[in-house]
Amino acid sequence: MQGAQTFGELLLRLRTKAGRTQEKQAEVINAVSGRDTMSRREISRYENNENIPTNHTVAHIAITFGLSPEQLQKHASAARAQRRNGGGGAGRAQGDVKRRVAAQLAVLAFAAPSSTAQVLEQSAAEALEFTRQAEATKLGSGTLDHLEVAVAGFNSAYCVRPPQAIFEAVLDYRRKIDVMLRAQHTHQQGRELYAFAGWLSELLAWLAHDLGDARTGLAFATDAFVHAQQAGHGQLCAWAMDAAASINLYEQRPAHARAAALKGLAEAPATHPLTVRLHAQVARASAADGDADGFSVAFNAAREAHSLLPPRSPSRFGVDVLPFADYALTSYPATSYIWLGQAGNARRHAERALTAYATAPAASRAPSREAIARIDLALAHAMLGAPDDAVSLGHHALDSTRVVGSVRNRAAGLTTYLARRYPRAANVEGLRERLATESTENAAALPAVPLEG
Repeated sequence: MQGAQTFGELLLRLRTKAGRTQEKQAEVINAVSGRDTMSRREISRYENNENIPTNHTVAHIAITFGLSPEQLQKHASAARAQRRNGGGGAGRAQGDVKRRVAAQLAVLAFAAPSSTAQVLEQSAAEALEFTRQAEATKLGSGTLDHLEVAVAGFNSAYCVRPPQAIFEAVLDYRRKIDVMLRAQHTHQQGRELYAFAGWLSELLAWLAHDLGDARTGLAFATDAFVHAQQAGHGQLCAWAMDAAASINLYEQRPAHARAAALKGLAEAPATHPLTVRLHAQVARASAADGDADGFSVAFNAAREAHSLLPPRSPSRFGVDVLPFADYALTSYPATSYIWLGQAGNARRHAERALTAYATAPAASRAPSREAIARIDLALAHAMLGAPDDAVSLGHHALDSTRVVGSVRNRAAGLTTYLARRYPRAANVEGLRERLATESTENAAALPAVPLEG
């Protein structure tokens, strides 16, 4: 950080180096602070030396650049002191600083050997202080190890425990990490904390979706993406956008879902199963928008990506993620063909999806996704003129150990279609009543879903 520059110039240089626009910098600061108060205009005022942020805001700005708050606050304090002392404005103050630095350099250049030695000795002491500051931290020695175990445990619990049972516990850990990010830590620790924060926010996005709160789900998906960017974790960025794509689809916003999936594809490793899944998300969004050609192009891209996967599949917190790609190539097309009105194709892919779920390793089983595949199969039967089979499959889906918001959403679509297509079928009303009862009981069990943290 050069002494000849103003505080505003320092902020501009840091932002330029990070490759952010003023709008993006304001967005990142708001994500760190947990408030929506920073704007592009305020960033411009800071960089043009029209205003100097408070130390509290400076701490948030420092975190966005991977610096400790103290590193940036001393520059802000110096700028305030210079402004209090007058000096004829920012331009004159900058000129004074430049002249002072030039004079100091000239003294060093022409100093006697003894004076140079003294300057170098002082510089050695400063270097030691720089090193001490870089290694300074208030995190306990086992904190990061504990967080890794906790995040892995929450991910393992996701598919086997009701969402309301773990949402608040995950949110509590997410808040703890937010406190740690505001405390003193090393740059490397900061990157790891950002990653843990992102993983927990990604999980909270899915949990909020399961609990039927799309707004909270999308907020946490965005938070996961921002923290993943700060951690330099492209794969986590992609996972966050996968969640955003699904949530937007269930909110009947296919254009937003497609945009999220494409944003994730820009970050996902080319030979990772997640790339297959994101292409399939684009296909599903196209189908939801009634775009059969767009669906075909994206689905072919998903199949091509699947053919390029390496022999050894990566894992996510110890769980093989290849089934996520396999499911996407079966269950997503089943849903898509339902939306495109192609019942025969929908039935074939739904049957394949159920086979894939049944043969998956226990750690990779997903009861809610299996229930949705069963509902897709039920809809295909209903479209093909077999309402009794459709009702039976609907009941089987509601027998799942994890009937979450997405399952109830699709089940409601099934009962609505059955009631319209087969208004005299008595067993359809029984399925509707069961779904209504379970939805009411679930709503009563939902925890409060706060947005802070």
